[in-house]
Formats: sequence, C-alpha cells, structure tokens
Amino acid sequence: MNKVFFKAACVLLMSFFSWESFAQGSDPLYVEASELTLVGKLFPDTGNPYHRLDTTVYGGFTKSENLLSRESSGISVAFRTNSKSIRILTRYGHKNFGTNISGISQRGYDLYIRKDGKWLWAAAGVARDKELDKPFTLIKNMDGSMHECLLYLPTFSEEYSVKIGVDAGSEISAMENPFRHRVGIFGSSFTHGASTSKAGMAYPAIFTRDTGIQLLSLGVSGNSKLQPAFARALADADVDAYIFDAFSNPSLEEISQRLFPFIETIQAKHPDIPLIFQKTIYRESRNFNTGNEKFESERIDLVEKLMKEACRKYKNVYYIDCTNATSKEHDTSVDGTHPGDYGYFLWARSIEKPVLKILKKYGIK
Repeated sequence: MNKVFFKAACVLLMSFFSWESFAQGSDPLYVEASELTLVGKLFPDTGNPYHRLDTTVYGGFTKSENLLSRESSGISVAFRTNSKSIRILTRYGHKNFGTNISGISQRGYDLYIRKDGKWLWAAAGVARDKELDKPFTLIKNMDGSMHECLLYLPTFSEEYSVKIGVDAGSEISAMENPFRHRVGIFGSSFTHGASTSKAGMAYPAIFTRDTGIQLLSLGVSGNSKLQPAFARALADADVDAYIFDAFSNPSLEEISQRLFPFIETIQAKHPDIPLIFQKTIYRESRNFNTGNEKFESERIDLVEKLMKEACRKYKNVYYIDCTNATSKEHDTSVDGTHPGDYGYFLWARSIEKPVLKILKKYGIK
C-alpha cells in the first residue's frame, strides 16, 4: 500500500468517528449523560440538555444572566451501573475559576449512591485544569454489583457534552427519577451553590435528598433581583410550587419596585400553586462591618414589611423567616457572605419543616 493511499484511507476512517470515540477508545464504554435520566431541570426541553434555561427562547437578560442560566448547577443524572469504575469525559463551553469555591464544585462532579434507601456520598472529582478535555476516573474498585447512582453536574460551568464511562462488559442504564413532584426554586449565589466544596452540597440538593421532594434549581449567582425577564420565564415552567431566595441580591429600591409585579407575573399563569419566599440568611460580614450591618438590617426590615402585605394581598403567597445557615459559633462562612458546606446543611434543615408543612396543604408530600 503506497503512502498516499494509506493516508487517504486513514482520513476516510476518521470521518466515521467523533472526537469522543478517539478520546475514549474501545475501553471504557461511554454514554452521554442526557441519554440517561436528568434530574432537577426546571425546563426539561432546552436545546442544550445541560442548560437550565433556553436563552434562545427567553430574552431580556444581561450577558451575565444569560451565562449563569446556561450553567448546570442543580442538575443531576440518575442511572444504574454494575461497573467497578466510573469515568467522566466533558466538553466544556464556559469554565469558571472563582476564588471562593472549589474546583470540584465549579467544574467537577459529585456522586451519590443509594444504600439501604439513603443517598450515601461516594466520590467527587474533576480533571486537572490543563486536562479538562480528557477523561478522568471519578471512582474505582467498586464491588461490581448493580448500584443506583446520582451524579451532580458542575455548579459554575457550561457543558456541551458529559459522557459517563463504565468498564467494558458492564451495564449502564437510565433509572426512573428517584424524586417526586416538581418544585421550582429560584435564587441567588446561595441557591446556585457558591462556596460549596462539591455540587451536591448546595442546599436545594441537600433538601431534595433528605425529603424526596424534587427541587428544580435556578440559582443565578448575584443576579436574583426579581427581574421581569426571570418572572416571565418562571411563569412558563411546569411546576407544583415555587420557593424563592429572592431577597439576597436586590437593593431596597429593586425590592420595593419589583416584588409585587414579580408575584403577579407568576400568578397570572400559576394562580393555584404556593409561592414560598425565604428570608435571606444572616451574613457573617455583619459581625464587625457596620456598613454591612446597616444595609442588611434595613433590607430585612423592608422585606418583612412588604411580605406581610403580600401575604395579605395575594392568595397562596407565603413567607418563612426561619432561614438559617449559621452555627451558634458563627463559624460557617467562607467569605463573610457565602456559607460553606455545613452552613448549607443548616440552611436545608432550617427550612425543611415549614416548607413541607406548606406543600402538604397542596397535596405535595
């Protein structure tokens, strides 16, 4: 075979395979995560399955709001496998390298496996920064029995492709969504999962695993300001209820001007579902910063006044003021604003009873 013919044959052969095929080889077997069961998606039919909101359909967002809506925080993948190892191969769009949150949370993956009816943490990891386009092993040396898995996607990255790799000869298949109902939750960087060590420690994820009620998370870090554009999009979602972390980002003026129109826009399409608003958490930066203390106090006072009025004015609107992400030692903050994992655990537990009590009134249990 002459060199020209050999080269042409190689080019022809390569055209039949995607770049992923060459990256993964014949071992392990890779499956696109979107072909399994995606959990926690507020809008199921986005063009890119790992986007939380289809920004080609909904407009009126700033560049930052648009990008944050495309990040995959809150989405997880449910599947069964008897593989002894699990690998991940990612094609990223946007990758974030923030300073107040771990690389595993921003760009990596967090795996839980169901054991004795409970979700038990199994592994978390991410490829090296210079090898993000290459596969990495998330977990190995499992026992080879069939496991039910829940894999959380990155909090602050956009993905074009997420491939889950299992050992050759093993099985991987979609499982039914392990959670019930569809409860949307919209909010700030807190809801987005800022300062978590891994994606499964965002408080909506903790709440979902603890209660079995599926929260569909749309946290938009720093940009949850009761915007009309988000209200219009949220109004279109198919949900049984809404929870809002609505008062962590907006100014006093924004809260005053936007709160009631925000409620009215959503209720125009969802008149009979509960809209549950949370009090924003105590920020530890208030401890000694008098400016922060003044602003936070004024904001909370305004919110309590307006929410009392909203609960009287609108049917099915609720305000819970028990939100807490602070330990008695006041030592749960990463940067004075965002809690760490333990703070988010406290947050999820603090709202669990009041939220479940409200949802139960609507047959959501």
